[in-house]
Amino acid sequence: MADIRVRPFGETNPIEMVPGVIRRTLVSGDGHTLVRFELAAGGEVPEHTHPHEQAGTVITGRVRFRIGDREAEVVPGDSYLIPGDVPHSAVALEDSLLVEVFAPVREEFAND
Repeated sequence: MADIRVRPFGETNPIEMVPGVIRRTLVSGDGHTLVRFELAAGGEVPEHTHPHEQAGTVITGRVRFRIGDREAEVVPGDSYLIPGDVPHSAVALEDSLLVEVFAPVREEFAND
């Protein structure tokens, strides 16, 4: 069982993954990792895959996802699920804020 964790936002580390895309790991436990993504308008996450299931919600902005052979535009309040090992990419159509959870733990993000 994971310890109870409280992590003040001021203690998170902004990491520029690619130009215009900032990642902050909010908290990570035994089974999942919670991450905040800030995307500047035009910021693009190139197509990639990982074994983790990825679920998220749009807080602000507008983002176009390509997930497998499907495209979807998401806006505030929309949620999405990307199965593990499915190729996906994203482009911010305007400044955007997303919160996502990865399961199992995204080890390369967990200690950021």
